[in-house]
Parts: sequence; structure tokens; C-alpha cells
Amino acid sequence: MSDLSRIIAIVALIVVTVILMRGLKSFFLGSNIDDKRKSNKLMQLRVVAQFVAIVVLMTLFYFHKK
Repeated sequence: MSDLSRIIAIVALIVVTVILMRGLKSFFLGSNIDDKRKSNKLMQLRVVAQFVAIVVLMTLFYFHKK
């Protein structure tokens, strides 16, 4: 893969990891209902970010094989 493709893939994975860590931190340290809601929203955002990351990675692999 080209350097730009690698950078895009790494950024996509880092974004998912950061969202996951923030969601888990909010879940474990949150004691009131607002913290639980924030954690839930972060986990929903993580699922969307994972979908986008998978689409980006598959697109990069598709064009790399050509």
C-alpha cells in the first residue's frame, strides 16, 4: 500500500480505539445516569466509526489489488 493508504488506515483504527477507550472510561467511572447515557452514546458512535473504518479499509484493499 502507499504511504497515504497506510496513514488513512491507521487514523481510522486510532479513531475507533479512542472512542472505545473514552466510552469504557465513562462507563466504569460514571456513577449517575448522565454518565451512563454518555457512555451509551459513545458506544453507538464507536459502532458507526467501526463501520466507517471497515468500509475505508476494504476500499483501500480493493484499489490496492488492482
